Amino acid sequence: MGNARNWSSRALALAPPISFHARSGDRIRLEQTAARAPMPKERITELRPTVAACAVGLIVTGATTWRPYVAIGIRNASLHVVLDSVGACIAVLVAYLVYGRFIRRGMLQDLLIGHCLVFVAVAGLCLTYLQGIQGFRSGKLDVWLPLGLQALGSLLIGAAAVSNRSLANQLALRRLAVLSPMAVIAVTFLALPWIAMSQPSASFGPAQHTMLTGYSLLPVAQGLTALGFFVASVAFTFQAGRRKDELLRWLGPACALGSFARINDVLVPSRYTDWVNTSDLLRTGFYVLLLVGATREINQYWSAQAGLAVSDDRRRLARELHDGVIQELAYIRSECHTIPAGMASGNHIIRACDRALDEARAAVHALGRASEEPLGFVLCRTTTELAERYEVNVEVDLDNSVSVASDQQHALLRITREAVANAVHHGKARRVRIRLSQDGGCRLTIEDDGQGFDVSASVAATAGYGLISMRERALALPGSFTVEAHSGIGSVVTVLW
Repeated sequence: MGNARNWSSRALALAPPISFHARSGDRIRLEQTAARAPMPKERITELRPTVAACAVGLIVTGATTWRPYVAIGIRNASLHVVLDSVGACIAVLVAYLVYGRFIRRGMLQDLLIGHCLVFVAVAGLCLTYLQGIQGFRSGKLDVWLPLGLQALGSLLIGAAAVSNRSLANQLALRRLAVLSPMAVIAVTFLALPWIAMSQPSASFGPAQHTMLTGYSLLPVAQGLTALGFFVASVAFTFQAGRRKDELLRWLGPACALGSFARINDVLVPSRYTDWVNTSDLLRTGFYVLLLVGATREINQYWSAQAGLAVSDDRRRLARELHDGVIQELAYIRSECHTIPAGMASGNHIIRACDRALDEARAAVHALGRASEEPLGFVLCRTTTELAERYEVNVEVDLDNSVSVASDQQHALLRITREAVANAVHHGKARRVRIRLSQDGGCRLTIEDDGQGFDVSASVAATAGYGLISMRERALALPGSFTVEAHSGIGSVVTVLW
């Protein structure tokens, strides 16, 4: 009867396979297209935040290089301390959130991102603390210690960008990995001060200081840090588009601003002075975007939790229907067989029980099935059930690239059931053709070869409630609903959305 070709493993995993029972004249044709690649507009939307961040970074850096001997900023030591302290606190909060992701998912990438943010936060707090102590503003420890931690952070964020390893089944390694940044920070605090004190002073004068001057190791370290953040920005942006990951979507532009902040630190150093200028502006943007990404991640997490709760309730209701209503209806149907065969009422009751059982089972399927099932796959299963129930030949032409939300899917299935039932009961149809296509919008068509009917008379009559119900469901998609029917030549029901 059927010829099901190229069903994806994902679709087959979401529902049990369908058994088609052949009858003469039956034909079911399934057409499934490959998974739809992101459209150009969708790709542009995914890239927009990172492109905007890069544009801002280029404009600010261009303004800095255009007038290198003019200060673009203000001299305010207190504001400098506030920005560094607030940024460090944001980094700590986001690191805590990312570690929570790591505990849930066990991905090495989350762990490395969290470690990077810990190093960035400690670097900011170290700078604030050391600059507030008299005698430490020598251009040695107060410069090299934060810079060393930032360089380690950039290495981690770069490694996170290319990491796709899972540690979900390696509990001991996960515990060790979570504690590892503490050990690295402790070693850095012990070893780097001795190294820093042996290095030349990296202190700076006013913000008008000439670009790219001073000790050569400083711009090299800042440049490598900028490179690590830029690589992470590009990688996170493309990964976010594939995974629909809100945190990575905002981490991409944040890393872009962080990269340009390091470049501005090389051109006109200000982080180790009392001046607040372009690099501080870009660095603040980095922390703001981190906070936005964390907020979106929290919203995404709770939305997923709400979806899981709804799924649990749906499965519970499905169990209650199956164990309660369906069992009672089956009992009533079995008892109806005791009614003498000559009584018409017995047959009517049995048919009514059959319809009620079908509707109850459909409700159980709707509640218990995964909402991620493709519409074409669910329509195929539904039409097979309808063909067996009404003993009618069904021809199915499905475009499986059509994707809808779960509530829309339920409405379309109800419309299909009602249209086929009307074709069989009122039109005496022997063949029904169901077509799902996507041409200038999504279209569902149910066509039959029955006797047809007067549409206006049916809607005006009480029996027209089925047509009214189908129309209301179609309008709620939102979409449109049309019925074309003429006596003797069948009817065509069309839903556009």
